[in-house]
Amino acid sequence: MSNTTPIVTVFGGSGFLGRYITHRMARAGWRVRVAVRRPNEAMHVKPYGDVGQVEPMLCNVRDEASTRRAIEGADAVVNCVGILQETKFQSFEDVHVDAADLIARLSAEAGVAKLVHISALGADTEAESVYSETKAEGDALVLQAMPNAVILRPSVMFGTEDRFFNRMAEFSRLSPVLPLFGADTMFQPVYVNDVAMAAETAITGDVAGGIYELGGPDVASLRDLAKATMKLAGRRRILLELPFWFGRMKAWGFEMLEKMSGGLIPAILTRDHLKMLAVDNVVNDGSAGFVELGITPTAMDSVLESYLYHYRAYGQFSAITDSARNLN
Repeated sequence: MSNTTPIVTVFGGSGFLGRYITHRMARAGWRVRVAVRRPNEAMHVKPYGDVGQVEPMLCNVRDEASTRRAIEGADAVVNCVGILQETKFQSFEDVHVDAADLIARLSAEAGVAKLVHISALGADTEAESVYSETKAEGDALVLQAMPNAVILRPSVMFGTEDRFFNRMAEFSRLSPVLPLFGADTMFQPVYVNDVAMAAETAITGDVAGGIYELGGPDVASLRDLAKATMKLAGRRRILLELPFWFGRMKAWGFEMLEKMSGGLIPAILTRDHLKMLAVDNVVNDGSAGFVELGITPTAMDSVLESYLYHYRAYGQFSAITDSARNLN
C-alpha cells in the first residue's frame, strides 16, 4: 500500500457490523486499522484486503493511551463499539458514554477529518432503558466534541451473523414453544450491509454531520417477525405471548443467576431488554436517513432465507426431501 493511502480506524471492526464496514472500506482502497481488545480473535478480517491493508491492533476504549495510538494518523474514524447488556466488567456508562466521548475528543485533537459513530434507533435521554438512555448521552458528547460527526442510528440489524433472527430460529430448534415479550412492538429491521454502506458513504462522500435514523423498507411487529422466522426455518412452533410483569420476574432470576455464577452464566434476558421491547423501534417521521444518504435499503425477504435455511430439519435439502415424500 502507498504511504498516501488514506487510513481509517474502525473501533470494534471485527464485530457484527464492524466487519462489514471494514470490508467495504478495504474494497474502497483504504488502509484499515481494526481496533479491538483481542487482535488474535480478529484475524478473520485480514483477508478483506491486500497483504497489510487490514490490520487488527490492540486497543481498549477505556484506556486513553491505546485509544490515542489507534487514532493517530488516521484520516477517518468509525466507532462501532457497543454492548447489549452490562457485565461486571463493562457498564453501559463505560462503553456508550465514556468511550464514545473519549474517541470523539481524541479524534478532534488529532485532526481527524471524518468521524462516524454507530448509535441505535430509540436512543433517548428520557428513555426508561439504560441502554437507550446512555446511547443518547454518548451521541450528545460525540457531537459536542465533533459537530461534523455523522451519527447512525440503525434499527435492529439482520444479516448472516445477527443475534436477532438467528436466536429465534435457534430457539425454535430447541423448544416447541417460543416465548414472546412485547409481541405487538413494531420493528423496522435493517440489513447490516446497508448500515455499513451508510458508514462508507459518510466517510467517502459529501455528507452533512448530524443524526441519521436507519430502518429498512419493512415494518412489522415482533409477532410477525417471529412467524416469518419460523416459516423460513421450516418449524411449526407455539408463539406464547407473555406479559411484561412475568418477563421482569424471569429477567430478575436470570440476572441473579449471572451474579451468583460470577458471570459464567450470562443472563439471556434482562430487565433492561424488556424496557427496550416495550417501545416501538421504528424511524421517526421527518428524520434524516437512507434517502439523504442516497441508499435504497434492502428488504428482509431478499436476505433472510439465505442464512436461516440451515435451521430447517434437512438444511439445504429440505425442499428436495419434502418433494421426495410426494413420490409414489
